[in-house]
Amino acid sequence: MRKRLSELSRLPTLPGVHLRDEASKIKRRLHELGGGGRGDSSAAWEKVKLARHADRPYTLDYIGLMFPGFIELRGDRCFANDPAIVGGLAAYQGRTLMVIGHQKGRDLASRTQRNFGMPRPEGYRKAQRLMALADKFGIPILTLIDTPGAFPGIAAEERGQGGAIASTLMRMTRLRVPTVAIIIGEGGSGGALALALADRVLMLENSVYSVITPEACAAILWRDAKEARPAARALKMTSADLEELEVIDGVLPEPRGGAHRDHEGAARIVKEALEENLRELEMIHPQARRQERLEKFRRIGVWRENGLTLF
Repeated sequence: MRKRLSELSRLPTLPGVHLRDEASKIKRRLHELGGGGRGDSSAAWEKVKLARHADRPYTLDYIGLMFPGFIELRGDRCFANDPAIVGGLAAYQGRTLMVIGHQKGRDLASRTQRNFGMPRPEGYRKAQRLMALADKFGIPILTLIDTPGAFPGIAAEERGQGGAIASTLMRMTRLRVPTVAIIIGEGGSGGALALALADRVLMLENSVYSVITPEACAAILWRDAKEARPAARALKMTSADLEELEVIDGVLPEPRGGAHRDHEGAARIVKEALEENLRELEMIHPQARRQERLEKFRRIGVWRENGLTLF
């Protein structure tokens, strides 16, 4: 959105072309996404609460609304099936699409079964298996991201949690098919990043994406998880922050009041964004698309060296 505003500001004024109105609309939208321009930590923390809202649509909700006839594929062919990650084949616009995403639960029983959306190594190995299948048969991939992070338990670590995340990232770098990742709720740490190394990374406006949760960050920096509110602001984890930092490729507006109030409206927005981005990606040669993907992620980040800011 900020890129669009910058482009409009550079265009010459032409008779009958009302660029000022378009620029004003974009400025108002940026103001809304940024929480009304407030300088305190309230805006960021409100986004965190909305991203975690219990009524927010999850991966299977989007699949049910967008892809009738979805066929779920289970298991990693090695250890077990991890319900915290779901995936399978969907019919979409007269073609086949591979959909993979994190899945939370709605009540205590389903949340326990889904491990609160925190995948174990077998979940990431399942995702890799489905990605390899899609790549083999030329099937585009959509990933839906909504997790506090990968499960940090001892058993998961013993089964190679870090290696599973790393190998999933490696798999995504090598894919020849178009890939679109959409953060629909929480995008927490490497557990989220593992499914987000895509050609296009988009966020719903009330979702968050960060290397760590605000509570964990506060516990480390201030030794007090109650300082999560200022930590949320410092982490720059909102969609507006991440679009400005060019960590993501775009922000998707949510229905009035948030996605938790209108699942069908949110699904329509996601479906339209998917269609637009897939159409663009499919026009790019697979080798060029892969190279652009790698270069995009290599550009992310800023560091200082000898007093100079480097990108």
